[in-house]
Amino acid sequence: MERREFLKLVGALGATAVAGPERAEASATELEDSYGVLLDVSQCDGCRTCELACAETNGLPEPEYDEDTLDEIVRPTSETQWSVVNCFDTSAGDVYVKKQCMHCSTPACASACLTKALLKTEEGPVIWREDKCMGCRFCMLSCPFDVPKFEYDSANPRIQKCRMCWERQIEGEMPACVEECPSDAMVFGKRSELLEIARERIHQNPGDYVSHIYGEHEAGGTGWLYISPVPFEELGFRTDLGEKAYPEYVRPFLTTVPVVLIMWPAFLLALRQATGPVAEETVDADHTQQMEV
Repeated sequence: MERREFLKLVGALGATAVAGPERAEASATELEDSYGVLLDVSQCDGCRTCELACAETNGLPEPEYDEDTLDEIVRPTSETQWSVVNCFDTSAGDVYVKKQCMHCSTPACASACLTKALLKTEEGPVIWREDKCMGCRFCMLSCPFDVPKFEYDSANPRIQKCRMCWERQIEGEMPACVEECPSDAMVFGKRSELLEIARERIHQNPGDYVSHIYGEHEAGGTGWLYISPVPFEELGFRTDLGEKAYPEYVRPFLTTVPVVLIMWPAFLLALRQATGPVAEETVDADHTQQMEV
């Protein structure tokens, strides 16, 4: 390949590296109308039917807990329980809230995954693909909600997390937890429609809800949305995430690195091509002069 053709190829690759993040941003915008779930905390009675539905649908063990101390313990999600309902002692008394993967619009776990084992689907759920995972666990480190869990005790460990019943969604069904909720605390639908429902409930019942939809903007927006009668910090939610998607924080760096890695070899090659022959001619001339002397 001639030098000119090589440099044109490098330039095209550099442009691709720069344009990559912009395409990712456009994809995130397209996912704004994907499916999600709105959970009205004021309607959750703590029956934990959703926990059982999740376990049965996904082949997980039936949740085990002590009924006498259940409301006194805040349980995290785990590799064997993707969905948990906890009770919080708040300014409005005992309030129950379900937690699971938030299915971010621009998920940090998927951006951190080197093999694309974690994927934000067109339908909305963030899923894990076993055949692509290499077990690096970067997804666990990157998730601001501490959701992905690793099977440390398994001979064939996997990443475990809620998939928002993606398999059911592609068959035209709603997530099992939503379908089985006896108090209708959860609504499944397009994210844009869920936001409208949330705003309407807050507007029509201002005394029953705090004026905030959790997940509308947190960490760039999430597929699971919440409205609540008490501030979300009283329910153990992180309120320090900001509105920027986590991958956005490293985008300038990741945009620069590919360009540097691509253009630096090209620069060195161009420098070698420009100076190499001159240097060789100079060395040959000096050697001939020395021989004549």
